[in-house]
Amino acid sequence: MEFKDYYQILGVERDADQDEIKRAYRKLARKFHPDVSKETDAEARFKELGEAYEVLKDPEKRAAYDHLGANWQAGQDFRPPPDWDAGFEFSGGGFTSADSAAYSDFFESLFGRGFSGGGFQRAGAHQYRARGEDHHARILIDLEDALEGRTRPITLQVPEIDDHGRVRTRARTLNVRIPQGVTAGQKIRLAGQGAPGIGDAPAGDLYLEIDFRPHPRYRVDGRDLLADLPIAPWEAALGARVKVGTPGGTVELTVPENSRSGQKLRLKGRGLAGKNPGDLYMVLQIVVPPANTDEMSALYREMAEMSDFDPRAGVRG
Repeated sequence: MEFKDYYQILGVERDADQDEIKRAYRKLARKFHPDVSKETDAEARFKELGEAYEVLKDPEKRAAYDHLGANWQAGQDFRPPPDWDAGFEFSGGGFTSADSAAYSDFFESLFGRGFSGGGFQRAGAHQYRARGEDHHARILIDLEDALEGRTRPITLQVPEIDDHGRVRTRARTLNVRIPQGVTAGQKIRLAGQGAPGIGDAPAGDLYLEIDFRPHPRYRVDGRDLLADLPIAPWEAALGARVKVGTPGGTVELTVPENSRSGQKLRLKGRGLAGKNPGDLYMVLQIVVPPANTDEMSALYREMAEMSDFDPRAGVRG
C-alpha cells in the first residue's frame, strides 16, 4: 500500500499550524469541488483533500499520523505495525464530515472504519455545559501483571495544541491497577480521566484496552496459557514423571507412555484467574540428543538395527 503524504496533498509544511491547514484546505476545496471545477480529476482530488483534512485538522489523529509516518521511507510499502497505536490516547465519537464520506484503504489501515472524530475544545470556546468526551487507548502489559494483579505506571502520548497553534504530544503518566485475570481485548475504565468537561460539567472517562507483550515462555489464548515442555525420547516412549515450573509454582507431571510431540497435558485452573479460570497446557516437544560421542553414535546404530520403525510410512507416494 502506498503511503499518503497528507501535508503534500494540502500543500503545507509539516509544522503548519491549524489555521494554515484550514486555509489551505478551503482554498483547494473550492478549486476542486466537483460542482464547479473543470479539472478531469476533480472528484478524486476533492475526496483526497477531504481525507487529508480529516486527519490534519484533528490534533489527535494528526499526532498519530505524524508518529507513524516518521518511520516510513519513500519506496517502502506502507504497513502499520500491529501495535503502532499502543500508548496513544484517542477520543471517542464518530465521523460527521459530509465531505469525507469515503476514505482510502490507507486511511482505514491507520484508524479503521468509523474511527473517532476530534474531541478537542479550546478553553472558553463554548459557553455551555457539556460532559467531556471519553478517551480510548491501547496499552501493552506483561502477562505477570494479569496473573498477579498489579498497580503499574502507564505512559500515554496525549496530543495538544501549543501557543502557536501547532500539534505537539506530551507524556501523561497514570498509576493504573491491572485487575487479576484481565484478558487481551478487555477494557479498564478510569472514571474522569478523559477529556475535561465544558463549563462545570464532569470530565469524560478513559478506557484502556489491554494487550499483552510477547512472553518468553507462555502463549496466551483467552484465559488459557500454553507452554512448551521439552522431553527426551525415552521419556516420551516409556513415560515419566517430570517436574515443571508453572505460574503457581512447581508441579510434577505424568508424561504418558508413547507420547508424541505436540501432545498437550492439561493443568486445570492454572491459567488466568476469573469466574471460570483458564487452564495451563504443557505442549510436549521431543528433543533428540545429538550423536556427538562414540557411545551415542553406537546407541543410535543399535536402535536402527533393532527397530523396524518407519517414520515416513504415512507419507510415501
